[in-house]
Amino acid sequence: MNRNLTKTLYALILCGALTYCNQPAQEQEAPAEQEQEAVHAEHTPKVSEGAVVIQDQPAADTLKGSLKAEVHGQIGNAHIMINYHSPAVRGRTIWGGLVAYDQVWVTGAHSATSLTTDKDITIGGKTLPAGKYALFTIPGKDEWTVIINKNWEQHLADDYSEAEDVLRIKVKPEATAQPQERLRYQIVSETDEEGAIVITWDKLKVSIPVAV
Repeated sequence: MNRNLTKTLYALILCGALTYCNQPAQEQEAPAEQEQEAVHAEHTPKVSEGAVVIQDQPAADTLKGSLKAEVHGQIGNAHIMINYHSPAVRGRTIWGGLVAYDQVWVTGAHSATSLTTDKDITIGGKTLPAGKYALFTIPGKDEWTVIINKNWEQHLADDYSEAEDVLRIKVKPEATAQPQERLRYQIVSETDEEGAIVITWDKLKVSIPVAV
């Protein structure tokens, strides 16, 4: 009887010792896993509350109003984000109609379209330091002027001032085969150091060259 009791006690002590030895290793693994999850989350772009990502939309769009939209992209080591409001065609004449030629356009609707970059980049060969800016354009029939302006927090172009321009470049618009119902921005990486911000609406596309 005493021998069996001794074996039982020994087994319980051994089991407890093994459990104790294994526990610190498990506790050490948890922070490492949490750290990996945190790093992954840090590099995963998050869409702001209420914003949408505009997709290719050749079909009719039944939603009313201009949608708050957001796009993220990587060109080289620079993370670029654009926030804008996306109006729809809805059967209207856009170029030379809803959007007047040769006038400063918010290149969206409502609030000024903003461009944010976490690294210094160049736009059309001109340097743009890391920061947040407004993106305006002056559409023309044969040529557009792209404007990067310091005052990103304004309604439409109501408070636009040329004195606050950081840079201006000229680009050529291109006709598209398929119509784009809602104004859409894309950030396209073309090489390890070069890419473009592409604006598409109706049957027109404008590419803004970006490099790091």
